[in-house]
Amino acid sequence: MKDLTAKQSGLRWLWLALLVFVLDIGSKLLVMNTMGYGWSNRIEVLPFFNLLYVHNYGAAFSFLSDAGGWQRWFFAAIALGVSGMLVYWMRSTPASHRILNVAYALVIGGAIGNLFDRLVHGYVVDFLDFFIGNNHWPAFNLADTAIVIGAVLIVLESIIASKKPQAEAE
Repeated sequence: MKDLTAKQSGLRWLWLALLVFVLDIGSKLLVMNTMGYGWSNRIEVLPFFNLLYVHNYGAAFSFLSDAGGWQRWFFAAIALGVSGMLVYWMRSTPASHRILNVAYALVIGGAIGNLFDRLVHGYVVDFLDFFIGNNHWPAFNLADTAIVIGAVLIVLESIIASKKPQAEAE
């Protein structure tokens, strides 16, 4: 592991995680304070997109949403563990590795945004509802979007790095 200062390391990209967190929490508070809960209160925006205020007690696709409450702490622990691991990785990644550091920051900001919801409300606030005909994608939020974009960037960066000659990668 390289010994990098905070300025030289990916830690200088943590401002992006904070921005994702603030935008996520702000959007959720706006939804909670201005929209009615549930399907009957949806706002039709486009022929394939609604704003729809719902609670998610589980994880992605409502995984474990009906598990009885223990999943709240399980997913909170996962969010803290993953965020801690990514901060550690950012500390040893040069700041110049923009794609990787942006990806880590997006995942951290999204994970902490959903963690905040779990700890404060006991559920995650979701409000983005995309669909085709009567087939709806599970509702999600800005934190989920940041996590998915970050994960995709991590995969793409690993593919790109694996194709670089070893001398270039070092």
